[in-house]
Amino acid sequence: MKILFLTDNFPPEVNAPATRTYEHCREWVKAGNEVTVITCFPNYPTGKVYEGYKNSLRKTEWMDGIKVIRVWSYMTANKGFAKRILDYISFSVTSFFAGLFESCDIILATSPQFFTALSGRTLHYFKRKPWIMEVRDLWPDSIKAVGAMKESVVLNYFSKEEKWCYKSAEKIVVVTRSFKEEIVRKGIPAEKIYIVKNGANMELFRPREKSQRLLEKYNLEGKKVLGYIGTLGMAHKIDFLIDCIKDSAEYTLMILGNGAEKDSIKEKITKEKINNVILIDAVPKEEVADYIALQDAALINLRKSDLFKTVIPSKIFETSAMRIPILLGVDGEAREMIEEFGAGLYYEPEDMEDFKRKLVQLFSSRELYESCQDGGECLAKAYNRKRLADEMLEIIQA
Repeated sequence: MKILFLTDNFPPEVNAPATRTYEHCREWVKAGNEVTVITCFPNYPTGKVYEGYKNSLRKTEWMDGIKVIRVWSYMTANKGFAKRILDYISFSVTSFFAGLFESCDIILATSPQFFTALSGRTLHYFKRKPWIMEVRDLWPDSIKAVGAMKESVVLNYFSKEEKWCYKSAEKIVVVTRSFKEEIVRKGIPAEKIYIVKNGANMELFRPREKSQRLLEKYNLEGKKVLGYIGTLGMAHKIDFLIDCIKDSAEYTLMILGNGAEKDSIKEKITKEKINNVILIDAVPKEEVADYIALQDAALINLRKSDLFKTVIPSKIFETSAMRIPILLGVDGEAREMIEEFGAGLYYEPEDMEDFKRKLVQLFSSRELYESCQDGGECLAKAYNRKRLADEMLEIIQA
């Protein structure tokens, strides 16, 4: 089968969408399929092209048997709503024209920047090929949840386009059960919606000793390290985590990543003279595991919103695979998963007292701590990325 996949994130970018798409496509190639990915030149989240690339009209490269076509897009940092919309629209247009000239049996387009889905939908009409919409975020609902945009004519238009995409897609693949339930509530038949959750690359993310080099580099020897690793965005409330830890003499908070809130986080650390929080730039995917291993507990946090009860942060899987206990500030389906496997403890989002209680609870019982390690390992095995890629391929081919 010839699969055409449209995504605005792809390696060497290291965010969750890029990783999921790459690891799925790699497995589909191994299964004997021809996979072409249309993406932009790597620039997320800074809006600056990665070293070794140039934002040109088109470039083709090969990655583990995947044909990767990179097209021009307007680039901007992952902040500022209007500029990001221009970014998304530009990729939607250039990916459409690139896709017109690629042979395929089926088209996949992935959200949350659903302008990519619009490109896939339009290619479906022009090429007379079926298309599948992958939904990794309920957009535009998520931009309302973080306060990036209020109710308006534009937002209503986005919502109508979202529903049109759902209706025109032959199948919809979502990453959580809650997403499926929400889309069904919008009038879309349940039988066309399939759930393929995120997972862990068990080969890359496996338990290991703390790197002595990194311990020395960041002066972490002998310290209890709490870590947040991922996007520093409006949804993640990193300032809450800092406020929870900043007066502690026992814990050091390691924050690794880039994103829209990075400058404000840096300013907060400097202005308040916080000396037990370290801020580290994002690192290549192959180095992330060494930083995960530095953590004595991983902090996975989102702002308090009913919408975020529908999400399962992908960092849960990688962290669990490395047997790092989780302190989870995300209610809903993510909480259900953590508690089902016993991979960590849940605290009420944005509730500092509850956070501190659960932190003390985790580290005051060696039995509980080791139980969370074992639970994480079981969780990761249940969501092995290779198995999930096979599952999604069955949906595509059916």
